[in-house]
Amino acid sequence: MYFPIRCFTCGAVIADKYEEYAKRVKEGKNPAKVLEEMDIERYCCRRMFLSHVEVMDKIVKYRKS
Repeated sequence: MYFPIRCFTCGAVIADKYEEYAKRVKEGKNPAKVLEEMDIERYCCRRMFLSHVEVMDKIVKYRKS
């Protein structure tokens, strides 16, 4: 599933921050600290980042050509 454009609860735009978040977490940084540094303070928005799973890469492997 793709990362949502807006938070499901409060409606804040969050999609523009996901690429930076994913890059920094892949570098080995603590996800909670990354969200704090990016000024994402609402727990509903933080939930969107912390619970997101990139399944598209896994699904594409089984696509018929």
